Amino acid sequence: MKKQSVTVKVASWSAAHPWRAIVGWFVFVVLCLGTSAAVGTNSATTEDYRVGKAGQAEALATEGGLQRRPVEQVVIDSPSGSLDLAAARAAAAEVTTRMGKLAEVDRVEEPVVSKDGKVLMVQVVMKGEELAARKRVDPLVAQTAEVQKSHPGVRVQETGGPSMSKGLDQQRGDDLAFSEMLTLPVTIITLMIAFGSVIAAGVPVLLALSSIAAAMGLSALASHVLPDAGVGNNIILLIGMAVGVDYSLFYLKRDREERARGGGKLGSQAIVELAADTAGRAIVVSGLAVIVSTATLYLATDVIFSSLATGTIIVVLVAMASSLTVLPALLAKLGARSERRAARRAQQGKRHRDHGGTSKVWQTLLRPATRRPAATLVVSTLIMLALAAPALGLKLSVLGKDTFSRDIPAVQTYDRLTAAFPEMLVQHQVVVRADASAGPQVARALEDLRRRVQADPMFAKDVDFKPRTSSDERISSLTLSVPFKPSSSQALDSLDHVRDDYLPATVGKVAGVEAYVTGDIARDVDYLDHQNSKLPLIVGFLLLVTFAVTVMTFRSVVIGLIGIVLNLLSAAAAFGLLVVVFQGDWAQNVLDFHSTGAIGARVPLFLFVILFGLSMDYQVFVVSRIREAALRGLDTRNAVLEGIGSSAGVVTSAAVVMVTVFSSFIFLSLVEMKQMGFSLAVAVLLDAFIVRIMILPSALTLLGKASWWPSRGMRRAQSRPDGPADPVVAELRQVQGTGRS
Repeated sequence: MKKQSVTVKVASWSAAHPWRAIVGWFVFVVLCLGTSAAVGTNSATTEDYRVGKAGQAEALATEGGLQRRPVEQVVIDSPSGSLDLAAARAAAAEVTTRMGKLAEVDRVEEPVVSKDGKVLMVQVVMKGEELAARKRVDPLVAQTAEVQKSHPGVRVQETGGPSMSKGLDQQRGDDLAFSEMLTLPVTIITLMIAFGSVIAAGVPVLLALSSIAAAMGLSALASHVLPDAGVGNNIILLIGMAVGVDYSLFYLKRDREERARGGGKLGSQAIVELAADTAGRAIVVSGLAVIVSTATLYLATDVIFSSLATGTIIVVLVAMASSLTVLPALLAKLGARSERRAARRAQQGKRHRDHGGTSKVWQTLLRPATRRPAATLVVSTLIMLALAAPALGLKLSVLGKDTFSRDIPAVQTYDRLTAAFPEMLVQHQVVVRADASAGPQVARALEDLRRRVQADPMFAKDVDFKPRTSSDERISSLTLSVPFKPSSSQALDSLDHVRDDYLPATVGKVAGVEAYVTGDIARDVDYLDHQNSKLPLIVGFLLLVTFAVTVMTFRSVVIGLIGIVLNLLSAAAAFGLLVVVFQGDWAQNVLDFHSTGAIGARVPLFLFVILFGLSMDYQVFVVSRIREAALRGLDTRNAVLEGIGSSAGVVTSAAVVMVTVFSSFIFLSLVEMKQMGFSLAVAVLLDAFIVRIMILPSALTLLGKASWWPSRGMRRAQSRPDGPADPVVAELRQVQGTGRS
């Protein structure tokens, strides 16, 4: 008697006690949401983002009380015609009075008029640290709105890091709602086509949505261990809808196949157990593969990657749990309904619909790979390599204010502010620490640095930033302005000039001094350097664990190597298309984004890891079916035909769902999310329709029995003298032998 696996035992209990399992699941979801509402989300702070020399500069500045403060700018101008300076100054006076009374405000600077006299700016310095300010900026925005009401003759609007971050958060929430509205109908229609039933289509969607809700609740709890960088819910929705529907889809498909093959001789519980023994195991393996792959992102030691990894791991775990617990219970309840419908069809003389086997369509599609495997392998591989070629020109940058959606009011005001005050586009902060006795030398060196910078055309002129010194006179700071956009080459070059030329020639000559540079550009540059230094470790570990999981699953080193090569091919092709679409400017109007000539710095590494995990999803389900056929004694060619053919329909449906979910992110406002959604959608399409239908079957057909090396079980099955075993008879004997008829 075959020993039951854990997945079968869990499915058996759920099928035997369906209402307990169903109610228990939804109680779990409610508890997750309720607990998260009670404890809240622990958001990442500025300190969590510190890396490299910029991070060291920020730590020193904070030690001396010279750290960058959250700042809001109230911009007063005229929407048409020249500015009435008297009216503008009256409005500025009221801004100063109102803002000065707020508990969130540290101080209000004197109003400043732009060189062309068209804009008056009032700078408001907030209390607290930078990232937390977006949660406390609402009172400031409200006061600005009140000033606007009192002074209709001028335009009074507010911008700044906190208000722009607040606008981005709101836009992100609107984007999530839009994504759900777009993906749900398409997903339901796809599943209805696949299963021909509204109920069968509704089950995967219901489980996916409940899994997403539970995962969002659990991620709030997890944020108290690993801070949330504000991207967790986006990724939970992105991945959760895809894998949640996929896992249910594969389980449902197998349940229907077992029901059709049983011919009414097996009860619902026995059918659910048979499905759990195959599809359930595949779900566990593929889910663990995604989790292990994603966990490599923690090696980046970066708060955003850690947040992305945590969200992905939690939602995959929850989706696995729902597929292995509540789904068998739902199938057991739906099984009785299906059996009654089958009985009615039999009474009406209608033939039972077969949900197994290989359709003629898929036999035709697989014919090139199984009859001319060498030619098919070469041609399809060359196509993928051609798509991957543009990835050689991949350029990375940290996407900042230049790429923010211009639909956000605070961003529109920022554009007007920086047009009038270009020196506010980029600012470098030089931070110096030395003994208090060296204070006069440091002061002279900083003054020398300021004079040198003033003579450099890369830096803003007539900007009178004076050095500041801590109360103990050990730490000093000097701000330098650059009148170029953050994404420009001039902005990057200006940082190199300060770090490599001006700093060593001035402050660097003071004995015993520590000197670093921070600011938006310095943060971005150091972040890229930090990420690149971690890249070999992450990629190497990812390849290793993916290979190990595949070998342990299929007992084949060859399948493990094939999986690595195919995953690399899919990822490379997706990166190539990403470069073609987003690194140029031809698709800007089509996809509604502003190209900076580069890809978001975090996008490729995240995609590489996630694509490996999702590719493992398909590989596990498809190769599992091929392996089942081969273990029954079929030769590799026929095993490929049966395995891929029998799973092709459900894999295609799953791919359509994934592509729909990922494509919806192309319509979001954040450029990095557009890039992620586009790349994932393209990769899934290529993986499902070229890699798994052309390249994988061609390679397996060419390799033949060698595909399964060194599996002893496969060698015995392939050399069975009495031919392929009848799976239906074997399953019936197994079920009858364990008393599950």
